[in-house]
Amino acid sequence: MSSIPKGGSHKGSLKSSEAHASVAEKEEYHFSKAIDRPRPALNIDRQRSCDERSLSELSVGFSPRHLISKIEFTSRLAEHVDHIHSPLSKSGINTPRSVPWDSHSLTSEAWEALRRSLVYFRGQPVGTIAALDNSDEQLNYDQVFVRDFVPSALAFLMHGEPDIVKNFILKTLRLQSWEKKIDRFHLAEGVMPASFKVFHDPVRNHETLIADFGESAIGRVAPVDSGFWWIILLRAYTKSTGDSSLAEEPECQKGMRLILSLCLSEGFDTFPTLLCADGCCMIDRRMGVYGYPIEIQALFFMALRCALQLLKPDAEGKEFMERIVKRLHALSYHMRSHFWLDLKQLNDVYRYKTEEYSHTAVNKFNVIPESLPDWVFDFMPHLGGYFVGNVSPARMDFRWFCLGNCVAILSCMATPEQSTAIMDLIESRWEELIGEMPVKVCYPALDNHEWMIITGCDPKNTRWSYHNGGSWPVLLWLLAAASIKTGRPQIARRALQIAENKLLKDNWPEYYDGKWGRYVGKQARKFQTWSIAGYLSARMMLDDPSHIGLVALEEDKLLKPLLKRSNSWTL
Repeated sequence: MSSIPKGGSHKGSLKSSEAHASVAEKEEYHFSKAIDRPRPALNIDRQRSCDERSLSELSVGFSPRHLISKIEFTSRLAEHVDHIHSPLSKSGINTPRSVPWDSHSLTSEAWEALRRSLVYFRGQPVGTIAALDNSDEQLNYDQVFVRDFVPSALAFLMHGEPDIVKNFILKTLRLQSWEKKIDRFHLAEGVMPASFKVFHDPVRNHETLIADFGESAIGRVAPVDSGFWWIILLRAYTKSTGDSSLAEEPECQKGMRLILSLCLSEGFDTFPTLLCADGCCMIDRRMGVYGYPIEIQALFFMALRCALQLLKPDAEGKEFMERIVKRLHALSYHMRSHFWLDLKQLNDVYRYKTEEYSHTAVNKFNVIPESLPDWVFDFMPHLGGYFVGNVSPARMDFRWFCLGNCVAILSCMATPEQSTAIMDLIESRWEELIGEMPVKVCYPALDNHEWMIITGCDPKNTRWSYHNGGSWPVLLWLLAAASIKTGRPQIARRALQIAENKLLKDNWPEYYDGKWGRYVGKQARKFQTWSIAGYLSARMMLDDPSHIGLVALEEDKLLKPLLKRSNSWTL
């Protein structure tokens, strides 16, 4: 699971003369001065935090190390049963099988590759490089991306190696505090970097961190999701180690408050969702996700809930906690009401009246029924539903986006019934969403005239490629976590078996092309670190389902579900 794409529309060479540098350790360099030099890996003795204490005052979720939950029991039972149902599930669809690979050998190879990707700063590991593919121009694949590091961080946490994650959290926090300037315009203080790299000065024998906040990106888009992932990762670290001292550090508290100040600010918007530009998240090229993309709204929701657990209840913290609670109430209602689509809701939209005025309007966003795409009628099963890609005035993007829907489950932005319906949809539309290589980043692909207009004729985002319907192995960890949380781990287990047959043989590509994910992506990097880490995290969660406590939240009883009974699983 930073908004600057690797090799995408925002990628830029470090040699670009236009680039500006944001530097840690009180030194400022331009990207044009950065010199790539191979550095030997150093053996670092891991050191646990000296202050380990209970998280009971912060955490509302179950402990991943000490509690055997109902989810874990259900998940382990599934190892001996071909198909099980979650308590709410009505699905009777058998997910296709695949011949399993030797997962032990694959896991060993994956760990070796992940450790080769480690980046060191002054003798300490601070993250993982985006990709180790040396066959093409690196662009900024030789950097550490905030978003990309998340599955790596989860793998290290589950493996009992939290210090790497702690170092990453602290270094990115230091980078957040530096001045961020693009073409004489100053970015907000709370913006987290999209990525950073280690610059080694051979003359002075000195290392410095250089960050990219979007000023070197081809599209010059600041990362909206980096701050959210940072808060989510801080909570995962705290949950894994039981050590709340890092989150309670004044610097971490300030970093969270700066991020929250950005996304909780008041303006002209009449919706509780967060207004965003194209290219601000994993969908990091122009793909028509401007406005209120589901991925950002789900991450926003989850980050708010994580921050609510991590903020200290002092004077400043209490003020933010009150603002968070108010926003969560409004955001949960808005998303569950207006972004949710199942068969009943689709029929309602199909029959919408337009030009409704006053607060009693049913068609609140004035969505024109004629804008409904033909494919959505065949795609929507009797059992199932999902959060659509975007909702704004006169616009409803009906595309399915994997990351946003999985995070909606993990954060409990989705009600239990909606979570079950999302998993029903995945089973019902297995060929479309899983195919021959999991998992489709979005469905369906834009094509022909629509592709030309919406993507700006982007040659990398041709149909069924890259973010335009490409298949991304990194999404396996999100699918695994969502499957376990809903009590249906067999969905992720079978998807993982499909991936295991190809990932190592194909050298861990970044993404796959084709309607069924049959071909290695035309411009996909090999040995893509988050493909490796995504597989490892998924495998470790399935082997020990209690690990999902790092990324899954329990339902907040104060956020009352909009629906008492889902229309998506009742006939």
